[in-house]
Amino acid sequence: MTMFSTIRLRAGALLAGFALALSGCFMTPGKFTSELAITGPDSFTFSYEGEIFFLGLSKLAQMDAANESFTASCFSEETYESRDCTPEEEATQREEWEAGAAYRAEEAKKKADQMAALMGGIDPSDPKAADELVKLLSRQKGWERVVHKGDGVFDVSYRISGTMSHDFTFPMIEGFPPTNPFVQVYLRKGGQVRINAPGFWAQNGDTGGLGTLLGAGSFASLAAMGAAEEAAKAGNDPEAIPGVPVLDGTFTIRVAPGMRILANNTDEGPVADASGETLIWRVSPRTTQAPTALIAAAP
Repeated sequence: MTMFSTIRLRAGALLAGFALALSGCFMTPGKFTSELAITGPDSFTFSYEGEIFFLGLSKLAQMDAANESFTASCFSEETYESRDCTPEEEATQREEWEAGAAYRAEEAKKKADQMAALMGGIDPSDPKAADELVKLLSRQKGWERVVHKGDGVFDVSYRISGTMSHDFTFPMIEGFPPTNPFVQVYLRKGGQVRINAPGFWAQNGDTGGLGTLLGAGSFASLAAMGAAEEAAKAGNDPEAIPGVPVLDGTFTIRVAPGMRILANNTDEGPVADASGETLIWRVSPRTTQAPTALIAAAP
C-alpha cells in the first residue's frame, strides 16, 4: 500500500462519511430480510430481520479522532510511492499540524454535536452510546430484538401490524430525523397504496457496499475507489468496504386476495398463488433501482 493511497482513502472516506451523514444518510441496511404484507384494503404487517449500520457509531466516523498524533507523510511526485521525509519537510509539516490544532478540535466538537442531533441526543463519542441506542430502540413498539454486534452494526428484529389509515415509514426512531428511510408506504386516493424502498438499493453500482450510505457523489466515489483498490491488493472482495456491512437482502411484498398489483419494477413480476400475489426483490451492491410498487383494492 502506498502512502498516497492510504491518505486518499482516509480523506475520501471521512469527507464522504461526514458530509453525507450530516445531510441525512447515516443509516444503511446490511444483511437482511424484509417483508410487507398488504393483508386487506386497510391492514398491513411489516417486518425487518437483520443488520442496520449506524455511521455515527462506527470507526469510520471516528477516524479523525483516532489519528490525532502527528505523522509526517512524503511521497514521490512522479510515482506517488511513499518515501522518507527530510528533516526540513518533517519540521514544516509538524509546524502546520500544530497550527491547525485549535481548528481541528473545533471541527471535531461541531461534528460530534451535529451527529448527536441526528441520533436523538446520543453522543457518538460516548463509550455507552451503543447501549443508549439499544435502550432507545427497545422501548419503541415493533423492535423485538436489538443487539449491538460492534462497530456501529446492530442485529435487529422489527415487526408491526396496523391499519392503512396513514402513511408508514421504516425506520422511524424517536428523536431521529426522518431523512433516511428504508421503506415508505404512501396512501393515495381511490384505495391505492404506493410503496417505495429507497434504502434497498446501492444508488451507484460502482460504490459497492458504501452506495446506500454515501450515495453517488464524488467523495463517495473517491472513498470507494481507494477502498476497492486496497481490497483488491489484499485479495479481498473489492466491493467490501472495511467496517461497513455489504448490502445483501431480500424485500418481499405480499398482496392478499381482493388487492391487485398495478405496477412494480421486479425482474420476474408478481407470482400468484392461493394466498394472493407476491413480489420479490433481491438486493445487493449491484442493485441499481429502488424497489417500488403500486397496489390497489380490486374493483
